[in-house]
Amino acid sequence: MTVSDSGEPAQTGAPPVSDPLRVDAVRDTGLSAAADAGMDRFARLVGELLGVPVALVSLVDADRQFFPGMIGLDDPWASARQTPLTHSFCQHVVTDTRPLVVDDARADARTRDSLAIPDLGVIGYAGMPLTDTDGHVLGSLCAIDTRPREWTARELSVLEDLASACSTELRLRVVSRQKEQARSEADALAERLRITLDHSLLLLRAADALADTTGLADVRRQVRDLVTSDLKPVYVGLILAEERGRMRRLVDTTGSAPMESAYEQYGLDDAWPTARAARENRTVLVRSLADLERDYAPEAVEAFISLGLRSAVCVPLPGAVIPLGTLVLGWDEPHEVDISEQAVLAAIAGYTARAVERAQFVESRVHAARQMQEAMLTDLPTVPGLQLAALYRPSAAGELVGGDWYDAYMLPAPVGSEEGTDAADAVAVAVSVGDITGHDMRAATLMGQARSMLRQADLDHPGQGPARAVSAFEHANNRLNIGASGSLVHAHLSPAGNGAWNLTWTNAGHPPPLLALPDGAVQRLDEHDIVIHPALRTPARTEHHRSLPPGSLLLLYTDGLIEQHRGNINRAIDTTGQSLAKRRHCPLPELLTDIADHVAGPDADDDIALLVLRIPDTSPEKGLPSP
Repeated sequence: MTVSDSGEPAQTGAPPVSDPLRVDAVRDTGLSAAADAGMDRFARLVGELLGVPVALVSLVDADRQFFPGMIGLDDPWASARQTPLTHSFCQHVVTDTRPLVVDDARADARTRDSLAIPDLGVIGYAGMPLTDTDGHVLGSLCAIDTRPREWTARELSVLEDLASACSTELRLRVVSRQKEQARSEADALAERLRITLDHSLLLLRAADALADTTGLADVRRQVRDLVTSDLKPVYVGLILAEERGRMRRLVDTTGSAPMESAYEQYGLDDAWPTARAARENRTVLVRSLADLERDYAPEAVEAFISLGLRSAVCVPLPGAVIPLGTLVLGWDEPHEVDISEQAVLAAIAGYTARAVERAQFVESRVHAARQMQEAMLTDLPTVPGLQLAALYRPSAAGELVGGDWYDAYMLPAPVGSEEGTDAADAVAVAVSVGDITGHDMRAATLMGQARSMLRQADLDHPGQGPARAVSAFEHANNRLNIGASGSLVHAHLSPAGNGAWNLTWTNAGHPPPLLALPDGAVQRLDEHDIVIHPALRTPARTEHHRSLPPGSLLLLYTDGLIEQHRGNINRAIDTTGQSLAKRRHCPLPELLTDIADHVAGPDADDDIALLVLRIPDTSPEKGLPSP
């Protein structure tokens, strides 16, 4: 017969086996249809203390019962460690939330039709509830006999004590699992917060770094450095949309990605993921090489492979009307870009787009301004008996233009000389190098005016020296409120016979010219007056004279050449002199390039103007030096 632990018929109306909260509680134990050492121990104790052939720790799920603790079952049940509910007596313990004690299952109305009788050999059955802290019955600890069994009060008491201990163990496991889950969730939350913080810091750095960029190469470098440190891509590229439906890749000048030069330009309508991102104004993900091969051009696949990529993301650079281009990040392993990372990349693309617009605007102005400045630096004249060369190198630090200049032009004959006289036939030339204060369009404009005014002063005062021309320029600068200030060296040269030339110069606060003599010795022409400035009283400019023998070189230069040495100007001038002496036999254009590279370096942060003249040594044993 079937009785409860109180001897009364089992009550109905208890929560069903499939109650979601109860099923979740079963799962919270972390047990399954696999052997568990602790649960097997409880089954062995039941078997030994009650002397039964089969004992189970049975947990009841929504549609099955499983045995983390078990002794005595035969295969296939021993291997499976679970049965459907059609074979379950324990489900009645769960449903009634009470013990179930059956002397002979074949004679009990609730169990006589169970498949557990023929398949598992269950005849005598005693099952005690296993509960959690919330009162859910998770299953039962049960003793099973294969023949009718009249259970004694002592046996049921022992089974009840063991079930209480087993329930305590299950509760500890639930608490431990919940703690582990809470710890795991806390770790996951901490990781999400760390990633969020990292992303926020990345955006702050991006806003700060990209706000100071002025050139496209600088924009690309900053973006690459920013995202590489946080998102760990192995490739970062920037492709800009241009006129007539073209895309142009900003090529990394380090040459680390030859693909960039091979595929520097392609069409906006071409089958590249970067073009598609710009064309459709949306983020395009490339999750694998197979995706690329299926959807894009062979050239895109070849570029992808050459970079060693396995995944990539292409983010459009937002523009006022259409995207300005595409930011592309690539990884050498599968990389899933989640919603958070896409949002970060979209924000970085926005900062990048603004930096690109600013760089394009600045570079456009720089190009136009430098064209204007270079147009004002006229070609050098051909002067019999002299070799001339000049070099203008704009700043690499991003300023628009500067006030540096060089000039050389033929001088008119002295007043009163008649055609055919020696004075009228003499060849005389003026040379100058100067630097108007400033690094902007105003400095470039004032530079152009200063050059023209100095030329005009020489033309208006023929036969007079360079000091007179500079004084006339200063007078006009002050009276007309032009406002030019700065420094210059202005010189006149005329033949002195036997291949030598006479040099007369005046220096208004400018770095000293360097004279390399035929024997290789270098002299600094240090004599100078004060700088040009409207606020200063116009001084009387002084002139200085030297004879330049054949084989001499005279170098005039602006301070951009020597200010790279951070204050040690004298050392920089000495280095310039050494370079001049060492390379004095080089062709003059090569000489100037070598000096600029050696003294200032290729990335000087100030404009440089150089002017060199050579007195050729035409004696038979010397020959004629190369210009």
